[in-house]
Amino acid sequence: MAAPAHAEDFRVGFVNTDRIFREASTAKAAQAKLEQEFSRREKELNDMGNALKAASEKFEREAPTLAESQRQQRQKGLVDQDREFQRKRREFQEDLNARKNEELQQVLDRANRVVRQVAEQEKYDLILQEAVYINPKYDITDKVIKALNASGAK
Repeated sequence: MAAPAHAEDFRVGFVNTDRIFREASTAKAAQAKLEQEFSRREKELNDMGNALKAASEKFEREAPTLAESQRQQRQKGLVDQDREFQRKRREFQEDLNARKNEELQQVLDRANRVVRQVAEQEKYDLILQEAVYINPKYDITDKVIKALNASGAK
């Protein structure tokens, strides 16, 4: 008879980390910071891609009238330009992904601290972050987002 009494005292909660990454003000601030940090490079890449496309289209139009040596020279120039564009795009993506991971890790660390605070204050025994199914009555994501936003505003 003692076991059921203990089972009733056991409190479980669930936190949806995807929602935290989408809705918490710290996550939105991190996203805005990344956009500001990388917008100039992204614009440069877009401009470079557009210039490459325009040069390629111009070459396609003019190729039949060019001398063989000119055609080969311009084609080589386009290949080199494309290779440089691909390299810069790859570097941009790697840098962006690395920074995004850094920022999301900081958001996750703060969220985990808030989850612990909520768990301790409300006497939860277990908080899950991943589950196949969770009854909405155990979802404490809204509480965590509110607490995270409040701590971020301070």
